[in-house]
Amino acid sequence: MTRRRPSHAVSADDLLSTLGRLTAQAREGAELQQARVELAVALQRKMLPAALPAVPGLRVAARYVPARDGLDIGGDWYDGFPLSDGTLGYSIGDVQGHDVDAAAFMGQIRIGLRAVANTATDPGEVLRRANDLLLSMDSALFATCSFVCFDPVAWELRTARAGHVAAVWATDDGRYGFAEDEGGLPLGIQPGESYPVTRHRLTRAGAYVLLTDGVIEGPTFPLDQGLDQVARLVREGADAEPGELAAEVLKVAELTGHSDDAAVLVLRHDAAPPP
Repeated sequence: MTRRRPSHAVSADDLLSTLGRLTAQAREGAELQQARVELAVALQRKMLPAALPAVPGLRVAARYVPARDGLDIGGDWYDGFPLSDGTLGYSIGDVQGHDVDAAAFMGQIRIGLRAVANTATDPGEVLRRANDLLLSMDSALFATCSFVCFDPVAWELRTARAGHVAAVWATDDGRYGFAEDEGGLPLGIQPGESYPVTRHRLTRAGAYVLLTDGVIEGPTFPLDQGLDQVARLVREGADAEPGELAAEVLKVAELTGHSDDAAVLVLRHDAAPPP
């Protein structure tokens, strides 16, 4: 039996042409993705504050890094600004998602928090109003957040959490722990959610460190293990400058696999002055 050659045999030129076309499409797709990543990175960094407020006896620093692979970007933020009652407000949070939309939504949350904090300085009330504001925007995204007020007269922190990871604290006499204060649901999920406020009197010098879960959690790195690593660093560096401590804490993200962007906010405080 004689085998007939197919009438449409694929030539080497056809294969090379097809391969070239597929390669061009793949390159175009990669360049488009890279452009989206660069846009998200630029948007994220432009929205983060250039400086954070402080007073004598309180030094503040923050650090942010995108994910190691450069694709998960845009959701984490930190901020700080003076409030109308003379206290200082600080926030840190994480928007669901890692893209340009998440970066834009993060900017809206930061603006929303600043807006409501002009009329409500209680941290729980700030989060409650911000939650209602985000729900009114009818967005499919939500965000975890911690909001902290530093009172330079009472020398205390008033804190509220919206589904966010616990802060880590340490004093220069070696004590440390996790501020697992009672909190509420993340912002943008349920109308009418309330956010309890916890007071922390700063009787000893030390550090209060807020962070996002990108610092302490990864594909094969449990959150509890990451928190323990951060607690050790904060305990050992409770008397360090806030910028140095923030940089050291951010290194924990390298242990997790760094699959998410990460942010750290350090409040380095002196002991409460005598009455």
